[in-house]
Amino acid sequence: MQRSDLACWASFPMRILVGYGFMEHGFAKLSRGPDAFAGILHQMGVPLPHVAAWMTISTELIGGLALLLGAFVVWASIPTALVLIVAMVTVHLPYGFSSVKLLSVSPSGAQFCPVGYELDLLYLAALITFALQGPGPLSIDKCDNEIQAGKEGGVGALMERTTC
Repeated sequence: MQRSDLACWASFPMRILVGYGFMEHGFAKLSRGPDAFAGILHQMGVPLPHVAAWMTISTELIGGLALLLGAFVVWASIPTALVLIVAMVTVHLPYGFSSVKLLSVSPSGAQFCPVGYELDLLYLAALITFALQGPGPLSIDKCDNEIQAGKEGGVGALMERTTC
């Protein structure tokens, strides 16, 4: 395998991690109850907090699953990026860039300050990469493209396109 053969696999672990991360955040909001998240949104002055809560949770769960599976990656990147931008501007921006700010260490463990916008920017960079380069290998989008190519050029065309 040449370097170019391996390079296309670089986006695979990133896509899995970003998809899982979005789903995990959606499940965390869902497990605490959408009303709890809606209450936070209400305190922040977000209009229609229950609608906004469900839209955010749905975007994180469905968008995260789409990214994880590599399905509709370009389209899934748009609403997930919007959720990130809103979270960054409304929640994380006042706490600065760093995501890790050690406040103190006590016998019960380390205490941290609120999270800055560093991780939001990393997630946005990953989403931009997916939107521009595609989902990469082991994705539903790639399989669909290969199947379409196979229909047009026969089995030989499908076999030629199974690499990255």
